[in-house]
Amino acid sequence: MKVFHLHLLPPVLALLLAACASDPSRLALGSSRAQALQQLGKPTATYPLPDGGERLQYSTEPYGHEVNNVDLNAAGQVVAVRSELAAPLVNNPIQIGKWREAEILRTYGKPFQVTRVDSFDGAIWSWHIQQNYLPYMFYVYFDPAGVVVRYSVSPQ
Repeated sequence: MKVFHLHLLPPVLALLLAACASDPSRLALGSSRAQALQQLGKPTATYPLPDGGERLQYSTEPYGHEVNNVDLNAAGQVVAVRSELAAPLVNNPIQIGKWREAEILRTYGKPFQVTRVDSFDGAIWSWHIQQNYLPYMFYVYFDPAGVVVRYSVSPQ
């Protein structure tokens, strides 16, 4: 005979509802900065945007595989919500030779790891991502001046 512990149901439901409430994709466009913070909590990073707005970044790195950016206009209203690591090469094509470390941080957040290898003169930043529910790594290669020279995705 199975025993159901009904007293556990309210806490489990509360956790599920909290997880849904903190999902950036559920944040309505036009919400205020205060509403975004109330719903999503403190961001892992914030960045100024060129138009005078602000980006609130929510990252699960170094061990997760999600980076969600919530963009606010200069008036402090949500104008965009994006999951950047869901398809990093499709959602935000990196401009080789133009993007620098600051653009990569503002888009993808802090990397899981920064490495150097003998066969490349520069830093290599990496993030965990998922494609078709399989684990992959996303790599961005910087020259010694901090400019992107290439990027790639490979299975873990």
